[in-house]
Amino acid sequence: MYVTFLGTSGAIPSAERNTSAILVRRSGERFLFDCGEGTQRQMMRYQTGFDVSHVFLTHLHGDHILGLPGLCQTWDFNDRESPLAVHTPPGTKPAIESLLGVAGTDPAYPVSVHEARPGSVVVRGEEYEIRAFRTNHRTQSVGYALIEDERKGRFDRETAEALGVPVGPKFGELHSGNSVELEDGTVVHPEQVVGPPRPGRRLVYTGDTRPTDVTVSEARDADLLIHDATFADDNAARAQQTHHATAREAADVASRAGAKRLALVHVSTRYGGAVDRLEHEAREAFDGETFVPDDGQEIEVPFPDE
Repeated sequence: MYVTFLGTSGAIPSAERNTSAILVRRSGERFLFDCGEGTQRQMMRYQTGFDVSHVFLTHLHGDHILGLPGLCQTWDFNDRESPLAVHTPPGTKPAIESLLGVAGTDPAYPVSVHEARPGSVVVRGEEYEIRAFRTNHRTQSVGYALIEDERKGRFDRETAEALGVPVGPKFGELHSGNSVELEDGTVVHPEQVVGPPRPGRRLVYTGDTRPTDVTVSEARDADLLIHDATFADDNAARAQQTHHATAREAADVASRAGAKRLALVHVSTRYGGAVDRLEHEAREAFDGETFVPDDGQEIEVPFPDE
């Protein structure tokens, strides 16, 4: 699983940072979380590929959605045929449908808009699900958690051979959870040669929000938490007033959740190139890896046991 940070600025873009957009690539699928103005150019610039199947919007402020009409139009110009699903907070479907029609034409490919109800699974894919959860911003808003299924335990080939299992199809049968009978009548069971199930990965993206207990719950043991960190401590009152979070507050959420890594995004332009201040304040509250990603930065999210 790879994450490319296409836009990490707050409400106003800067020369270094575009407005909010994050692309996640998992096993050949691409998901786009938020789509601020200029997102399609960021995708071109950082060569992420354009075959996105789902777009997940956290809320309807312009710095999170205004790139969507242009991106959809570009897909149309490029003769896209595959369907696109757009997920948006409850009560906002009509507004997004109007936004998609702002150019006055309907794309030739199917586009569907779905309201993401907090607490529900909005996408169920092969060995993963993407779930919406409630956040606390100035408008109707949700975050998203990409949660992979448990994986099979490791197959102990050495033990299997010691038990007399011949190399070949019976290995696969055992790894799939089926017992096998050997030529001498001995039955070998999966639990003799297959270890315990291994956890999949968990990635959580909050969008704009105050720190919440719900986020802590959704980010429990997350491999990567991407959290609003608009302000430093010097603007804590402003963060509360505007329903954003400080870097320290984001770090407290990560610490309470037991997350492994924390990416601080939606950075106010007032900090310019001084994002080390945000990182420093966050690291005082969270022992895990903490960073403010640059636009275009791509990171890998490994499996927990790797």
